[in-house]
Amino acid sequence: MAKFTRKEIEATSKKENVRFLRLMFTDILGVIKNVEVPISQLEKVLDNEMMFDGSSIEGFVRIEESDMYLRPDLDTWLIFPWETNEGSGKVARLICDVYNPDGTPFAGDPRSNLKRALKEMTAFGFTDFNLGPEPEFFLFKLDERNEPTLELNDDGGYFDLAPTDLGENCRRDIVLQLEDLGFEIEASHHEVAPGQHEIDWKYASALEACDNIQTFKLIVKTVARKHGLHATFMPKPLYGVNGSGMHFNLSLFTKDGNAFYDKDGDMELSDTARHFLAGILDHAKAFTAIVNPTVNSYKRLVPGYEAPVYIAWSGRNRSPLIRVPQSRGMSTRVELRSVDPSANPYLAMAVLLKAGLDGIKNEMKAPEPINRNIYAMSEKDRHENGIYDLPGTLHDALKYLAEDSTIKNGLGEHIYENFANAKRIEWAAFREQVTEWERDQYLKMY
Repeated sequence: MAKFTRKEIEATSKKENVRFLRLMFTDILGVIKNVEVPISQLEKVLDNEMMFDGSSIEGFVRIEESDMYLRPDLDTWLIFPWETNEGSGKVARLICDVYNPDGTPFAGDPRSNLKRALKEMTAFGFTDFNLGPEPEFFLFKLDERNEPTLELNDDGGYFDLAPTDLGENCRRDIVLQLEDLGFEIEASHHEVAPGQHEIDWKYASALEACDNIQTFKLIVKTVARKHGLHATFMPKPLYGVNGSGMHFNLSLFTKDGNAFYDKDGDMELSDTARHFLAGILDHAKAFTAIVNPTVNSYKRLVPGYEAPVYIAWSGRNRSPLIRVPQSRGMSTRVELRSVDPSANPYLAMAVLLKAGLDGIKNEMKAPEPINRNIYAMSEKDRHENGIYDLPGTLHDALKYLAEDSTIKNGLGEHIYENFANAKRIEWAAFREQVTEWERDQYLKMY
């Protein structure tokens, strides 16, 4: 059942005095793009006739193939809770899929690629792949030129309240605006590091959940600006404190309900859940390049800061890559703890689905859960228990990705080639940099 019809959108835009329309889509690197048009172009937009230059977007097409079309998903119609200027009308948005001039979905569009993966899922008898994300972010002060600084506006810690948590008012405004847009907020709190925050909302099916993540990022950054702050989803902006993660709570459903739940199974987990979990563990090294896609991502994935480093699972402790929360029934899920908020959510969900389905298809056997603190285990002890490390750098992760046909298939050839090429360039540029740490260590010594 569609949320919105064409007639409803046309009527609402007039009633709410919508003056501009943002046509939003996401590039391969996960960056939100948009084409803004006056509301007078609404009919053209709804007729799927809006064209843009795809050659200017990272990883899309060459200049001689530049004409692309934006096809709006009417279910994503949303009016932002702010006006262009005081009294001058509102701004609405539609999230779009990217199409070729011949009317076929563009292979480089992350959202269309996720749709492709979800279509393959139905062949296994599943109806929904659900995601409940837990994104974290930092708030930094802006300077007099409205440029971000590294100055925090609080020194709070986990679950702290004002006056220690001076970001509380900003976070509260973010929550209010998200609720106005239809988000069902489940939790909002200060995180472990000073200046770090987390807002969680109710799970949704994969495509809607990814749309929500992109909307969330836009709202967070917009509201933060109004408070004189810069919100960043950079995984590790500060040395010596926790980085920002975006845990993914994943579950598969059939027409009969949650496919991960079996009241008679060990830990009340179904065979499907265990096969899915085994597939995730088996492909973890390869999909790390997608769920941790920046050089900076690997500054977070180190021991001592709560982020996972080791490929294992548990129902009790939080040191492994995957945790199975205690909730059962409709809430039975696996929580992947390595994902960070720089990840393109559409690509992340596509490859995680591929990994899990590979485990189900091949009836992979999940290893025994690790209920000890892995950080306290020796390397020999870990290896004897079949526990190995996640890739330590983006360079290493790209090598594992290149060797994994299942994960590459989850991206499709176009996205894989363009993503891998962009990330190799990123790694090469990073390798050439000389950092302050190196000068501090070596300038006088040598």
